[in-house]
Amino acid sequence: MTDDYPIQKSDPEWKEILAAKGAEPGAFQVTRHAATERPFSGKYERVWADGSYHCICCGAKLFDADTKFDAGCGWPSFDRAVPGAIREIRDSTHGMIRTETVCAQCGAHLGHVFPDGPTDTGLRYCMNSASLDFHPQEKA
Repeated sequence: MTDDYPIQKSDPEWKEILAAKGAEPGAFQVTRHAATERPFSGKYERVWADGSYHCICCGAKLFDADTKFDAGCGWPSFDRAVPGAIREIRDSTHGMIRTETVCAQCGAHLGHVFPDGPTDTGLRYCMNSASLDFHPQEKA
């Protein structure tokens, strides 16, 4: 990760923030060290409520719930991000070329984006639940 994000914190500060938010146990490793949660294990993989998904680290809005779809891959999947919310980084780890997605505000690792989505965008943002914080839509 680079150090050119608007929000900068030390590892101990991120750990404290994640703990205060009640983040999943693996959230620090996922968001700050690009770990990946096991497929079908994330708390948001089967959530279909109205609302929005935010970065668990800094709170930046990343996705609207109406862009979420069931890709059958085991991770929450979206076909479009909030404009400007995500940075894409070339990832050549694990013997393959992929596009890593990180929060544009704090650099938190979110997951990867693939060009195999089923909608008009052609995109599948495959995200780790541990990197997300769901905000339900408020009832009118």
